[in-house]
Amino acid sequence: MKTDLQLQAEVLQELQWDPAVQATSLGVEVKDGVVTLSGLLDSAAEKWHALHAVQRVAGVQGLASALTVRLPGLSPPSDADIAAAVIHRLAWHAALADTELGVAVQAGQVTLSGTVRWQYQREAALACVHTLRGVLGVHDDTQLRPSTAGVVMSSLREALERAAGVDAGQIQALVRGHEVTLTGTVPHWAGRQSALAAAWALPGVRAVRDQLTLAG
Repeated sequence: MKTDLQLQAEVLQELQWDPAVQATSLGVEVKDGVVTLSGLLDSAAEKWHALHAVQRVAGVQGLASALTVRLPGLSPPSDADIAAAVIHRLAWHAALADTELGVAVQAGQVTLSGTVRWQYQREAALACVHTLRGVLGVHDDTQLRPSTAGVVMSSLREALERAAGVDAGQIQALVRGHEVTLTGTVPHWAGRQSALAAAWALPGVRAVRDQLTLAG
């Protein structure tokens, strides 16, 4: 098991390796495997990349963000300009053609609302908004559209067995209606994300509860 100092060193190396992150502007603290990032960044996209870089490091038990986004320059886009850009970006995204999304912007913070059919559409909407100039943060108030498709346990087990970085024998799944709860142990954060993605990919799933534990 890695010590906090070892984990801190590896997180810093991963941040420095990622070309989308200005690692020199970030502070990294680690306590009992939980990483806290702090510092000033120039965009919400850079914040997103920094957080995901930490999640790639084996041994990270948790992640807290004390990051602040501060736009460079003296004339950031207005909230109206940002809203127009978000609406345009969503309208032209191929994965979001059948969605019903609302957009609200206040002080650079974008809130998405409305309904989507699949989890991958929700993730696509959030990802494309993060990269827009002037966006300081993105909040997800979207809902998954109810589906009549049932959740089949055998399909979930097969999906977990196909997922990279996952030992399906170490994961238990409880299905209640359209909700899946995953418990058990995964070797690293990437394995946890693979397991959650496998559950979200099933038709009819409207909620996935993560009760997975990272191996020490």
